[in-house]
Amino acid sequence: MGIQNFPAALQPIIQQGFLEREFEQALQSRLGYRACADREDIAVGIGETLTKTRAGLKPSVTTPVPPATNTNLDNGLTPSTWGIEQYTLTINHYAATTDLNMVTSRVGIASQFLQNAHVNGEQAARSLDELARNALFNSYFGGNTRVRTTLGSPGAAVAVDDIRGFLTVFVNGVQTPVSTSNTLTVTIGANPYTLLGAVTDTTNVSTAPNGISGVLTLSSAVSVSDGTAGNSVTSAIASVIVRPSQRGNTSSLLAGDTLTMSALLDAVAKLRMNAVPEIDGVYNCYLDPVSARQLFADPDFRQLFQGATSANQVFRQGMVNDFLGLRFIPTTEAFVQPHPSLAGLMIRRPIVCGQGALIEGDFAGMAAEDIAPADSIVSIVDGVAMVTREPIDRLQQIIAQSWYWIGGFCTPSDTTTNPSTIPTATNAAFKRAAMIEHIG
Repeated sequence: MGIQNFPAALQPIIQQGFLEREFEQALQSRLGYRACADREDIAVGIGETLTKTRAGLKPSVTTPVPPATNTNLDNGLTPSTWGIEQYTLTINHYAATTDLNMVTSRVGIASQFLQNAHVNGEQAARSLDELARNALFNSYFGGNTRVRTTLGSPGAAVAVDDIRGFLTVFVNGVQTPVSTSNTLTVTIGANPYTLLGAVTDTTNVSTAPNGISGVLTLSSAVSVSDGTAGNSVTSAIASVIVRPSQRGNTSSLLAGDTLTMSALLDAVAKLRMNAVPEIDGVYNCYLDPVSARQLFADPDFRQLFQGATSANQVFRQGMVNDFLGLRFIPTTEAFVQPHPSLAGLMIRRPIVCGQGALIEGDFAGMAAEDIAPADSIVSIVDGVAMVTREPIDRLQQIIAQSWYWIGGFCTPSDTTTNPSTIPTATNAAFKRAAMIEHIG
């Protein structure tokens, strides 16, 4: 609807662009996990799901061609090719709205109108930031869990706290459900086993953030010593999780296992081992204020800057240090949970991200002319649509202020990067971030 359909007293507010500026400021002030996402437009007319393909590398050749085989048309060579892997990005529709009755709020009409825009903007920014966080952590929690119930006798079914990372395996670069023909090696306790499948519990009792409890089915019986509650269960392609004192899983953390510079350096080393590119020269480290406070109290961290000219930059201005290779980004959206077994202790989870750890897909059709015609009040701010609707009720009193976003987040895998192409690479399926778990 056009501005001319609004009451005259309200038209100057819209014409001067106050609402758009207020909405944009709120979005920028809340960006966190979303900032590490590579942004891509999802074209119109290709459906709700987009599958992208990433080409891998061929292994190095360090053996010379034997002269005796350098004959015939093939010169003794066997053709080889590079591998591929695919990841899927699904878009969904997210929206919220606020009504404003111009009669009942007549005294403060302008300020309430602006306040609604500000609140909507903050809600949109926080919602997208949490969607980005959830997509990131869902993948990087994967393949790391623990036994939930001790086996009464050796058996092939083991109840675990979280089955994320145990549901699929990569076959020719494509995520395929784990089955008898597509197995996955997992380590339970001290020994490796072959996973045949995973079943979700009817009632979810997982203690992990957004976790999914369930039962793993193995090809052979698991011993009671391995299947004891609290023992670690780790996939062969599990994501990297750094814990103080090399703790095996979340429940093994003890009081005193706080965040240290050593843990951060370990996380950075894992990313560099996998040749993960940096974000504008450094890796992003997202951490909550308690984690940041522990870091500044760490003796090694303090000694690093004792008498250094860069101390003011780190301690007072930027939370950025080139030596550590990190850009520290405090956030209040980090996952925090009570310790699974020790009362009074909290588990905190900083995460170090490199470029490409997240992919954000924004639907290109949000600003199309048939959706947002020229005479409508629809503004696209940082990929989010702000919509202001004129009063269309019988008394022409109620204005609707809304926002919506059509898009999605996903975490691309890097299974084609392995020790045959990069000697220092790990076997983790998702390599572009490293999580840290500590007590705080």
